[in-house]
Order: sequence, then C-alpha cells, then structure tokens
Amino acid sequence: HFCNKKCNLIYKKKINPRKLKWTKAYRKLRGKELKMDSTFDFEKLQNEPVKYDREIYNTTVKAIKRINEIRKRRQERHYYNRAKTSLKNRKMNMLKTVENHSHLLVAPVVKNQKREMERLEANKSAGEKVLK
Repeated sequence: HFCNKKCNLIYKKKINPRKLKWTKAYRKLRGKELKMDSTFDFEKLQNEPVKYDREIYNTTVKAIKRINEIRKRRQERHYYNRAKTSLKNRKMNMLKTVENHSHLLVAPVVKNQKREMERLEANKSAGEKVLK
C-alpha cells in the first residue's frame, strides 16, 4: 500500500525515488536526514508473541520515551551540523558587505549629534528671522 496516489503513480512509472527531492530515499541518500542510527533498530517489527506482564509493559513504555528523546537530540545535532557551514558562509558574506559599504554606516551617537546641530541651526535661523 502507498501513502497516496502520487506515490503509487510514481511506482507504476518505475521512477527511481532517490531522484525525487521530496522522498525520504532522496533525503537520506544526500545526507539531509539521519540514515544510520541505532534508534531506528527499535522500530523494527517483532512478530514474537509475548505474554502480557505489567512490569515489561511499563519498562517498554519508558524505553520508548527515552529512545524518542535520544532520536530527537540526534536529529537536532545532525541538522545543526548541516547548517553550520551555511551559517558560517552567511556570516562571512555579511561581514564582507559591512566591510565594503562601511562608508554608509554611521554610529547612533553621531546621528544624534547631527540632529541636535540641525535643530540648533534651525532655531538660530528662526530667531534671526524674528529679529529682522
């Protein structure tokens, strides 16, 4: 069974899912998602019937919660490591832009001083007009 009609049609056309950017196979192949992780082994289906035991049930539920926490942390670390290079490049580009256009930058203190000087000059000129 397929998740939707789109996936079914792609399968029938014999299109390789590793070449379609939106598939899990593509993302894992290109290193955009975790592919080899020990937490994935716990998801495998086990078809062994086990007699119900409350203690086993409780430990299993606790283990599932812990595994999900570990997987989440590993995925976050993976995404952070992937984004490191782009963040570094973006920061370098910003620094280059600032360096190239530093003549356009004015400190806030200087801006305030200029405004005050303009106000004083405007007041002086208004005062001179009144006297004339």
